[in-house]
Amino acid sequence: MRFANLDGRAAVIVEGASGDLAVDVAEASGGRFPADPQAVFSRWRAFCEWAAWSLDPEQGRPFAPEDLGPPVPRPAQVFAIGVNYAAHASEAGYPPESAPVTFTKFPSCLAGPYCEVELPSATVDWEVEMVVAVARESSGIHPVDAWDYVAGITLGQDLSERTSQLAGPRPQFSLAKSFPNFGPTGPWLATLSEFDDPSDLAISCSLSGETVQSARTSAMIYSVPELLVRLSRICRLFPGDLVFTGTPAGVGNARSPKRFIRPGDVLVSELEGVGSMTQRFVAGPARDGLPPSGE
Repeated sequence: MRFANLDGRAAVIVEGASGDLAVDVAEASGGRFPADPQAVFSRWRAFCEWAAWSLDPEQGRPFAPEDLGPPVPRPAQVFAIGVNYAAHASEAGYPPESAPVTFTKFPSCLAGPYCEVELPSATVDWEVEMVVAVARESSGIHPVDAWDYVAGITLGQDLSERTSQLAGPRPQFSLAKSFPNFGPTGPWLATLSEFDDPSDLAISCSLSGETVQSARTSAMIYSVPELLVRLSRICRLFPGDLVFTGTPAGVGNARSPKRFIRPGDVLVSELEGVGSMTQRFVAGPARDGLPPSGE
């Protein structure tokens, strides 16, 4: 099943004769499930059962992809994992088996799969990531059961403003990664039934036509089950929480010379079994302490 946020309403994406169609969840279920995409996660298991047995694809309607919002629009918690691919750990100067660096992206930065991003500076970087949504409230997850706590998989970009991230004696990961629209996700949330092997997916992104990152998620140092186990040992997880699982090698800050996103650039991200999303970048207003993004 592909679960989406279409114009702020929960939808299931189905295949039609001439392309993808959207079934409005609240209308199709007769009000059994809410229109608010975030609210559906509080009844995720019942919703999945209804979608599998009772959803009528004939109720699907054409839609514009640009009208898709973040499939999980208002999570209670957004966890993000750093240096979770060995090659990226190496380019970032971390030991190859570092403990996962954990931070947050504040939910206000989340955006849909097709959006415009204002550059707050001339040092904004890309980080394509597989993102998982939590299915139900949990703590102390057992490794054997961890995939059962995953509602689905989506695609994300952990856009990062490197000047503010690395300023001062200690990094400021969370703030530097939470500017407006710095957390695009989508195009939808795919449940595990959509994948032959959810632990081994091709992931990539290109900047203005040049491939800058390409890997498989099986190369992660810490798998999705391991991440959920580690997080749930400390934090109580809630339905609809998001986990950005880390980015592969190829970020601009690690290049020589460094390369950052410029006004006019187009970033296209892809995740096998999920789809793609596109961000376009424009110059933002000057900000104190940050290099101007330019024109």
